[in-house]
Amino acid sequence: MPQTTHVEKHFTSSLVVRDVVIGMADGLTVPFALAAGLSGAVNASTVIIIAGLAEVAAGSIAMGLGGYLAAKGDAEHYESERRREEMEIVERTDDERHEVIEILESYGLTHEQTTPILAAFEARPKVWVDWMMRFELGLEEPDPKRAVTSALTIAVSYIAGGLIPLAPYMITPDSHTALLYSVGATLIALAVFGYVKGHFTGAPKLRSSLRTTAIGGLAAGAAYLIAKLIS
Repeated sequence: MPQTTHVEKHFTSSLVVRDVVIGMADGLTVPFALAAGLSGAVNASTVIIIAGLAEVAAGSIAMGLGGYLAAKGDAEHYESERRREEMEIVERTDDERHEVIEILESYGLTHEQTTPILAAFEARPKVWVDWMMRFELGLEEPDPKRAVTSALTIAVSYIAGGLIPLAPYMITPDSHTALLYSVGATLIALAVFGYVKGHFTGAPKLRSSLRTTAIGGLAAGAAYLIAKLIS
């Protein structure tokens, strides 16, 4: 009887989703708060549009740079730890052997079962270091393109999120009317964004949508109140 090939599906783009979440979340809340705060001070939407677009430009650059530096820091940390492990398997071989045995025995292997595994590691130092990086330190080798990808993803997501609360001001000349539409557009965008995020991460879509809307709405509301108090 022919057997159906088992195919496992795993989500492998969690870092990209994290960057999108960071960019979109800030892009939706910060420009909204700025526009909402200015709505109480000026009636013309033109001023709000100019200020909002300036904030989106500056915010996307700042957020993208932050993502770039964070990814670069992760890569540098990984390389530093890897050099240390490469040194230790040469200069502190016995200590590294004991660490391998302790890790394997924590998974239920006996001392006799760990012996051939340890021997195989000693014959392949690179594999030994790779294994220690993952199972001792919990570090995965970062993608060399990660820093640039993270910066662009966060920056583009910030711009996409920031244009949503500003769009009503581009359509409606009266800032007070535009504010009402901006609130509705921001909440809808948060709900849709949360639903899509749930789809990609495997979380319940409705719960993800409601949670994102609630958290994003609270953040936007808090930012709006602060902007109102300042203005």
